[in-house]
Amino acid sequence: MLEQIGLNIGILLLVVAVLGGFLSAAIKILREYERGVVFTLGRYTGTVGPGLVILIPYIQQMVKVDMRIFAEDVPSQDVISQDNVSVKVNAVIYYRVVDAEKAINKVSDYAMATSQLAQTTLRSVLGKHDLDEMLAERDKLNKDIQQILDSQTDAWGIKVSNVEIKHVDLDPSMIRAIARQAEAERERRAKVISAEGEAQAAQKLADAAQTLGTQEGAMQLRYLSTLQQLGADEGANTIVFPMPIDLLGNLSRSLGGKKE
Repeated sequence: MLEQIGLNIGILLLVVAVLGGFLSAAIKILREYERGVVFTLGRYTGTVGPGLVILIPYIQQMVKVDMRIFAEDVPSQDVISQDNVSVKVNAVIYYRVVDAEKAINKVSDYAMATSQLAQTTLRSVLGKHDLDEMLAERDKLNKDIQQILDSQTDAWGIKVSNVEIKHVDLDPSMIRAIARQAEAERERRAKVISAEGEAQAAQKLADAAQTLGTQEGAMQLRYLSTLQQLGADEGANTIVFPMPIDLLGNLSRSLGGKKE
């Protein structure tokens, strides 16, 4: 009788184990950010989730897909710019799966494929631009790379939302050359601004002289204004005698006539 009881307990435990395995294979729970790609006898039959999912054990299989945004670091790439300058550039791309069925059925490893495509696209796009554009127009380059990646990964069910170039590393000799170029540019601008200032000052002086020459009494008023400014200084010992320039000219001509 004890043997019979032991046999019954063994059968019961076996049934419980089989039932537990069956339920474990049949019942799946997907989180809010997960989707499940279901295959029935190897053929795609639908995308499920999130929440409770019931499968037919050993007949249906499910592959989970994370639908959150991924940040993929693009390793440093050797790039030769359009003006033949060698630089090292690295970037980061942000992408997410928008179609789980395509991400599983159209490409074997969508994460690796997206990373490799980002590396080749980064080299290709930056190689078409000068060094100055790489340093000054990063926003434009980021947008160009993002659009190219997004158009090519669309067939995989991947949406590339953003691309950011992080670093553009230059050779030390090139950094010194750029510093000398920037210094020369600043000197050129300073000289141009100084020359423009001199030209404007000369024009204003010419306009002032013309105004003083055409208005009667204008020069006399300037004399009086100058005397007032000199007299305002308590420590000033300068004595000024205003004399019309015309009088000096007439006197010079008179003296010249007498010598003849």
